[in-house]
Amino acid sequence: MDEDKDDFEFERRFFCQTQPEEVNSADMSTLIVQGYFVHEDNYALRIRLQAEGVNRTMNAHTDALDVLLKERDQYTAASMTAKGPVVGGTRYEAERALDPGIAAELVVRGSSLIVKNRYGIWLGEDWWNIDVFGGSNAPLVVAEVERSGPVTDLVIPAFCTTEITDDPRFSNDGLAQSPYSTWSDSFEQELASKGTRFLKGFGSNRSLD
Repeated sequence: MDEDKDDFEFERRFFCQTQPEEVNSADMSTLIVQGYFVHEDNYALRIRLQAEGVNRTMNAHTDALDVLLKERDQYTAASMTAKGPVVGGTRYEAERALDPGIAAELVVRGSSLIVKNRYGIWLGEDWWNIDVFGGSNAPLVVAEVERSGPVTDLVIPAFCTTEITDDPRFSNDGLAQSPYSTWSDSFEQELASKGTRFLKGFGSNRSLD
Protein backbone atom coordinates (compact mmCIF):
# COMPACT_ATOMS: atom_id res chain seq x y z
CA MET A 1 0.00 0.00 0.00
CA ASP A 2 1.47 3.36 -1.03
CA GLU A 3 1.81 6.05 1.61
CA ASP A 4 -0.03 9.26 0.87
CA LYS A 5 2.51 11.83 -0.29
CA ASP A 6 0.52 14.48 1.59
CA ASP A 7 1.51 12.75 4.83
CA PHE A 8 5.02 14.17 4.58
CA GLU A 9 6.18 17.64 5.57
CA PHE A 10 9.17 19.41 4.11
CA GLU A 11 10.64 22.03 6.39
CA ARG A 12 13.74 23.79 7.61
CA ARG A 13 14.00 25.16 11.14
CA PHE A 14 16.22 27.75 12.78
CA PHE A 15 17.14 28.81 16.32
CA CYS A 16 16.68 32.53 17.04
CA GLN A 17 18.53 34.10 19.95
CA THR A 18 15.84 36.74 20.42
CA GLN A 19 12.28 37.32 19.28
CA PRO A 20 12.54 38.94 15.82
CA GLU A 21 11.19 42.46 15.44
CA GLU A 22 9.40 41.18 12.33
CA VAL A 23 6.75 39.48 14.50
CA ASN A 24 5.44 42.94 15.33
CA SER A 25 4.29 43.22 11.70
CA ALA A 26 2.36 39.94 11.83
CA ASP A 27 -1.35 40.46 11.17
CA MET A 28 -2.36 37.81 13.68
CA SER A 29 -0.87 35.37 16.16
CA THR A 30 -2.08 31.89 17.01
CA LEU A 31 -2.03 30.48 20.53
CA ILE A 32 -1.04 26.81 20.44
CA VAL A 33 -1.24 24.26 23.23
CA GLN A 34 -0.20 20.74 22.34
CA GLY A 35 0.22 17.52 24.24
CA TYR A 36 2.42 14.53 23.43
CA PHE A 37 1.34 11.03 24.32
CA VAL A 38 4.26 9.29 22.61
CA HIS A 39 7.61 10.97 22.09
CA GLU A 40 10.58 8.65 21.85
CA ASP A 41 13.35 8.29 19.24
CA ASN A 42 11.74 11.17 17.30
CA TYR A 43 8.45 9.30 16.91
CA ALA A 44 5.48 11.17 18.35
CA LEU A 45 1.72 11.23 18.73
CA ARG A 46 0.56 14.80 19.22
CA ILE A 47 -2.74 16.54 19.93
CA ARG A 48 -2.77 20.26 19.13
CA LEU A 49 -5.29 22.99 19.92
CA GLN A 50 -5.17 26.37 18.18
CA ALA A 51 -6.81 29.68 19.05
CA GLU A 52 -6.57 32.17 16.20
CA GLY A 53 -5.96 35.77 17.15
CA VAL A 54 -5.26 34.92 20.79
CA ASN A 55 -1.92 35.99 22.26
CA ARG A 56 -0.72 35.09 25.74
CA THR A 57 2.44 36.28 27.46
CA MET A 58 5.16 33.69 26.99
CA ASN A 59 7.74 33.45 29.76
CA ALA A 60 9.04 30.90 32.25
CA HIS A 61 5.92 31.36 34.41
CA THR A 62 3.45 30.54 31.62
CA ASP A 63 1.67 27.33 32.58
CA ALA A 64 0.48 25.31 29.59
CA LEU A 65 -2.34 23.55 31.45
CA ASP A 66 -3.58 26.83 32.93
CA VAL A 67 -3.59 28.40 29.45
CA LEU A 68 -5.40 25.38 28.03
CA LEU A 69 -8.17 25.59 30.60
CA LYS A 70 -8.59 29.37 30.60
CA GLU A 71 -8.74 29.62 26.80
CA ARG A 72 -10.69 26.44 26.06
CA ASP A 73 -13.65 28.38 24.63
CA GLN A 74 -11.33 30.15 22.17
CA TYR A 75 -9.96 27.14 20.32
CA THR A 76 -11.06 27.12 16.71
CA ALA A 77 -9.22 24.01 15.51
CA ALA A 78 -7.64 20.85 16.86
CA SER A 79 -5.83 17.90 15.37
CA MET A 80 -4.14 14.60 16.15
CA THR A 81 -0.86 13.94 14.36
CA ALA A 82 1.43 10.94 14.08
CA LYS A 83 5.03 11.88 13.36
CA GLY A 84 8.15 9.99 12.33
CA PRO A 85 11.84 10.98 12.54
CA VAL A 86 13.29 13.81 10.45
CA VAL A 87 15.30 12.55 7.47
CA GLY A 88 16.95 15.15 5.25
CA GLY A 89 14.50 17.91 6.11
CA THR A 90 11.52 15.58 5.51
CA ARG A 91 9.28 14.10 8.16
CA TYR A 92 6.33 11.73 8.00
CA GLU A 93 3.36 13.57 9.46
CA ALA A 94 -0.19 12.23 9.22
CA GLU A 95 -2.66 14.78 10.59
CA ARG A 96 -6.37 14.36 11.20
CA ALA A 97 -8.86 16.91 12.53
CA LEU A 98 -10.43 16.56 15.97
CA ASP A 99 -13.26 18.31 17.74
CA PRO A 100 -11.60 20.97 19.95
CA GLY A 101 -13.64 19.93 22.99
CA ILE A 102 -12.60 16.28 22.67
CA ALA A 103 -9.00 17.31 22.00
CA ALA A 104 -8.91 19.45 25.17
CA GLU A 105 -10.28 16.61 27.29
CA LEU A 106 -7.66 14.20 25.94
CA VAL A 107 -4.82 16.63 26.61
CA VAL A 108 -6.03 17.36 30.14
CA ARG A 109 -6.11 13.64 30.91
CA GLY A 110 -2.44 13.07 30.44
CA SER A 111 0.31 14.25 28.15
CA SER A 112 3.52 16.27 28.08
CA LEU A 113 2.49 19.84 27.29
CA ILE A 114 3.93 22.65 25.20
CA VAL A 115 2.55 26.19 24.93
CA LYS A 116 3.58 28.84 22.41
CA ASN A 117 2.50 31.82 20.34
CA ARG A 118 2.92 31.35 16.59
CA TYR A 119 3.40 34.32 14.28
CA GLY A 120 3.20 34.03 10.49
CA ILE A 121 4.85 36.48 8.11
CA TRP A 122 5.94 36.64 4.47
CA LEU A 123 9.67 37.20 4.15
CA GLY A 124 11.32 37.02 0.75
CA GLU A 125 9.81 34.11 -1.16
CA ASP A 126 8.38 32.14 1.76
CA TRP A 127 5.84 32.16 4.55
CA TRP A 128 7.68 31.90 7.87
CA ASN A 129 6.24 30.60 11.13
CA ILE A 130 7.93 32.02 14.22
CA ASP A 131 7.20 30.16 17.46
CA VAL A 132 7.73 31.88 20.82
CA PHE A 133 7.64 29.27 23.59
CA GLY A 134 6.48 29.61 27.18
CA GLY A 135 6.82 27.61 30.38
CA SER A 136 9.85 25.37 30.73
CA ASN A 137 10.79 26.04 27.10
CA ALA A 138 11.01 29.84 27.52
CA PRO A 139 12.71 31.89 26.15
CA LEU A 140 13.12 29.67 23.10
CA VAL A 141 12.24 31.14 19.69
CA VAL A 142 12.20 28.96 16.57
CA ALA A 143 11.59 30.04 12.96
CA GLU A 144 10.56 27.55 10.31
CA VAL A 145 9.58 27.30 6.66
CA GLU A 146 7.41 24.54 5.20
CA ARG A 147 6.86 23.79 1.53
CA SER A 148 5.07 21.13 -0.50
CA GLY A 149 8.47 19.85 -1.60
CA PRO A 150 12.09 20.06 -0.37
CA VAL A 151 13.01 23.49 0.99
CA THR A 152 15.87 24.36 -1.37
CA ASP A 153 17.62 27.65 -2.25
CA LEU A 154 16.17 29.28 0.84
CA VAL A 155 16.42 33.00 1.57
CA ILE A 156 17.34 33.04 5.27
CA PRO A 157 16.54 36.14 7.39
CA ALA A 158 19.22 37.61 9.64
CA PHE A 159 17.31 36.69 12.80
CA CYS A 160 18.00 32.99 12.14
CA THR A 161 21.09 32.35 14.27
CA THR A 162 21.78 28.72 13.35
CA GLU A 163 19.98 25.83 11.67
CA ILE A 164 18.33 23.12 13.78
CA THR A 165 16.47 21.19 11.06
CA ASP A 166 18.29 17.96 11.90
CA ASP A 167 18.62 18.53 15.66
CA PRO A 168 16.05 16.36 17.48
CA ARG A 169 16.51 18.35 20.69
CA PHE A 170 14.55 21.19 19.08
CA SER A 171 11.66 19.16 17.71
CA ASN A 172 8.50 19.94 19.63
CA ASP A 173 8.27 16.34 20.83
CA GLY A 174 11.90 16.57 21.93
CA LEU A 175 11.12 19.77 23.83
CA ALA A 176 8.13 18.09 25.49
CA GLN A 177 10.41 15.37 26.82
CA SER A 178 13.44 17.52 27.60
CA PRO A 179 12.53 21.24 27.87
CA TYR A 180 14.91 23.85 26.54
CA SER A 181 15.49 25.46 29.95
CA THR A 182 17.15 22.27 31.21
CA TRP A 183 19.91 22.39 28.59
CA SER A 184 19.97 25.97 27.26
CA ASP A 185 23.25 26.82 28.99
CA SER A 186 25.07 23.89 27.42
CA PHE A 187 23.61 24.74 24.02
CA GLU A 188 24.76 28.36 24.27
CA GLN A 189 28.25 27.10 25.14
CA GLU A 190 28.10 24.72 22.19
CA LEU A 191 27.05 27.56 19.91
CA ALA A 192 29.85 29.78 21.17
CA SER A 193 32.52 27.11 20.69
CA LYS A 194 31.39 25.56 17.40
CA GLY A 195 29.79 28.58 15.79
CA THR A 196 26.68 28.77 13.67
CA ARG A 197 25.87 26.38 10.85
CA PHE A 198 23.49 26.17 7.92
CA LEU A 199 22.93 22.91 6.09
CA LYS A 200 24.55 22.68 2.66
CA GLY A 201 22.43 19.92 1.12
CA PHE A 202 19.49 22.12 0.09
CA GLY A 203 21.00 24.15 -2.74
CA SER A 204 22.22 27.66 -2.04
CA ASN A 205 21.55 29.47 1.23
CA ARG A 206 20.80 33.10 0.47
CA SER A 207 20.55 36.10 2.77
CA LEU A 208 17.47 38.29 3.01
CA ASP A 209 18.48 41.85 2.05
